Amino acid sequence: MKLFRSILFWAHLATGLVAGLVIAVMCFTGAALAFEHEIVAWAERDARQVPAPAADAPRLSIDELRQKLREAQPEFRPNAVTVINEPTAAVLFAAGRDGGHYANPYTGEIKQPASVRVHEFMHVMTDWHRYLALAGDNRPHGKLVTGICNLAFCGLALTGLYLWWPRTLTWRGLKAVAIFNWRLTGKAREFNWHNSIGLWTAPVLVVLTLTAVPISFRWGGDLIYRLTGEEPPAATGPAAAPAVEIKHPSPDARPLPQADLLARVQATIPGWEQITLRTGPGRGPGAPARPAAAGGANPAAESPAARSEPRTPQAITATVREAGSWPRTATTTLTLDPFTGQILQRTGYAELSPARKIRSWTRFLHTGQALGWPGQLVAGLACLGGLFLVYTGYALSARRFFGRKPAATSAAQAAAVTERDREVLVP
Repeated sequence: MKLFRSILFWAHLATGLVAGLVIAVMCFTGAALAFEHEIVAWAERDARQVPAPAADAPRLSIDELRQKLREAQPEFRPNAVTVINEPTAAVLFAAGRDGGHYANPYTGEIKQPASVRVHEFMHVMTDWHRYLALAGDNRPHGKLVTGICNLAFCGLALTGLYLWWPRTLTWRGLKAVAIFNWRLTGKAREFNWHNSIGLWTAPVLVVLTLTAVPISFRWGGDLIYRLTGEEPPAATGPAAAPAVEIKHPSPDARPLPQADLLARVQATIPGWEQITLRTGPGRGPGAPARPAAAGGANPAAESPAARSEPRTPQAITATVREAGSWPRTATTTLTLDPFTGQILQRTGYAELSPARKIRSWTRFLHTGQALGWPGQLVAGLACLGGLFLVYTGYALSARRFFGRKPAATSAAQAAAVTERDREVLVP
């Protein structure tokens, strides 16, 4: 048993020394990203929130707001609009995942946040957390390194639980590893901090690292499907709903106004909290420029055959978040016929396969969002604890390999280092 503990200890130490710096980066960025959406929403509240309207103030329709946006930002081509069921929430028109314009639903005023520094900071944190800030063709290499170090962190948390746990479950032994002691200094302090913080955060860190495996590695996601008896999807990324074929009713038919489609979604799900309508590829200010002709076409870029060829109509998708839904991150996706408003397909959490339900949980357990703000808080604190584990681990290693043994210790330090502690501290 002593040999096994010795082998485990040295494996734990060597793994921590090799992967520690990357683990520290992931812990720091993970703590910063724990409340990413809430922090960004607060920082951009000047555009995202509007003054409280009068009780009888009429709201402009989505189509009227889109016209206001077209007048204010003629080069902006949104492909999604998000409506929140709050009287003081602005309507978001977006073209892609980043940026967008907010419209006052009562006046039609178009705004963007006065400052996007917090939003940009969170993007930097995300790039470091996932790819070690590598860009372009090097991103897969960064993702591979963070994925491997994430697995190493999981191993450190599991082996640490075994090494930190006292051999004899007495109050004295448990107190030495479970109670945080501010009075200690030097080696005894670092040992106490490493053990006490590790003991309390390790269970959470195991969950955070295991739920990151399907995000970092394709085989991790495929394993979930195989364990549930399902065939892994051929494409990478979240499984999308099957494409729905739309038949053009007549050559001169026109799609319904988005206001009518939104009303159909609201009537279908009365308890809606947030609705996002997606219509197709959009173009924001950062997208490649395309010369605009009358009607928005580009005759120079399209051949006569391509211009004469009828475009295939696309379905409208609506992603709806309901109040009081469980899991908290669950959404319902409706697929609508753009010409009739008919609901062609409805997919919610209940309709997902077992594997996709597990994937949904792992995705949001990794950030703590699956359990709401308490889960995010616990995840953020565990990441901060991981930073202390890296610091104290390196400090203890430096003292072990390069430090000189002290001539004497204080009474508090001597009392803190129990017989069981000496077995771990002394090689």
